[in-house]
Amino acid sequence: MGKALDGVRVLDMTHVQSGPSATQLLAWLGAEVIKVEMPRRGDITRTQLRDKSNVDSLYFTMLNANKRSVTINIKTPQGQEALTRLIEACDVLVENFGPGVLDRQGFGYEAVRARNPRLIYASIRGFAEGAGVDAKAYETIAQAMGGAMSTTGWRSGPPTASSAQIGDTGTGIHCVAGILAALYQRTITGEGQKVDVAMQDCVVNLLRVKLRDQQRLGAGPLTEYPGAPEGDCVPRAGNCSGGGQPGAALRCAPGGENDYCYVIIQPQGWAPLMRLVGRKDLIDDVKFASHEARAQRLDQCFEIIERWTVKRTKFEVMAALKAIDVPCGPVLSTRDILEDRALYDRGFLVEVPHPERGTYVTVGSPIHLSASHVPVERAPLLGEHTEEVLATLGYTHEEIAGMRAAGAV
Repeated sequence: MGKALDGVRVLDMTHVQSGPSATQLLAWLGAEVIKVEMPRRGDITRTQLRDKSNVDSLYFTMLNANKRSVTINIKTPQGQEALTRLIEACDVLVENFGPGVLDRQGFGYEAVRARNPRLIYASIRGFAEGAGVDAKAYETIAQAMGGAMSTTGWRSGPPTASSAQIGDTGTGIHCVAGILAALYQRTITGEGQKVDVAMQDCVVNLLRVKLRDQQRLGAGPLTEYPGAPEGDCVPRAGNCSGGGQPGAALRCAPGGENDYCYVIIQPQGWAPLMRLVGRKDLIDDVKFASHEARAQRLDQCFEIIERWTVKRTKFEVMAALKAIDVPCGPVLSTRDILEDRALYDRGFLVEVPHPERGTYVTVGSPIHLSASHVPVERAPLLGEHTEEVLATLGYTHEEIAGMRAAGAV
């Protein structure tokens, strides 16, 4: 059986992270993704945060797997003609330029739709049209204006950004959902459409449980938060789970900065936990016996458990708690993850050979389809597939050479 998106051709006019994360996921699902870049310069991330000189950065290679790269200078007449031919030959166009940039070049949605009515035209923005915000958005700005930072960290400290890229990659994933829905609808209507996603909106969508809690404040303090703080907005809660099942990151041996295990206390787990840590006396103690009683002294509950965990490694803690059906998980560092051979064995982490930088490790698709496996391929060199792709559009070798000489590709 073929790939899930066999036959779908995607014109990738994105850069940095939000757009490339979306088009990379489409490539992992089997689409043919053609990344359009400026000649000689390319996606800015090719040169950002380099660990080796004069080669594509890991920033670029880890966001552009399984794609083909074509260089086109759309500021030239020949480049505009080449892009027009590509648009006519593609099913999906994805772009994350600033508002109005492609319109000024003659490639806004309405102009493109006139050329190819079946095209799905997906745009990623920092803020939705009509939001009244005329500003650039980056990962942390999206987290700030999407409400995530205000609820992350400790009340004693400043609002804190998550290192997980919920603004950029989170938006890219939302964009893919819209593209796939539009492609499906096209099978019924025969018509393409515009897909719009905004980083701020997507962060807010990922924050919906905190918006739930904001509305619950009308009934009084949120008792599941440490200390049940009073206030007019959802508080920062540290490592508290923020749900009905309290949790905390507890210190483990040998005491390194990531030697912690996250432990959740469920009503049915209290007795097994107390037997495990040698405090059977607290199973029936009225101060600890009920979920409501423990909620009044959560810090004390976790201090009791931590006296046991601090003598064991995070992996020993997980094994012991798993055996008694207590939810837990070791805090894995980035080094722990890159050294976890199980992730390589199942193909989620992949060692990819690269002709210029050598072998590097990248993440594979987190989405697995039983009948549609797509192996991870390296990111393309700048303009690596220009001649190959333009030839499919009817250009001759001589015409492509002339376009190179004119700076159009």
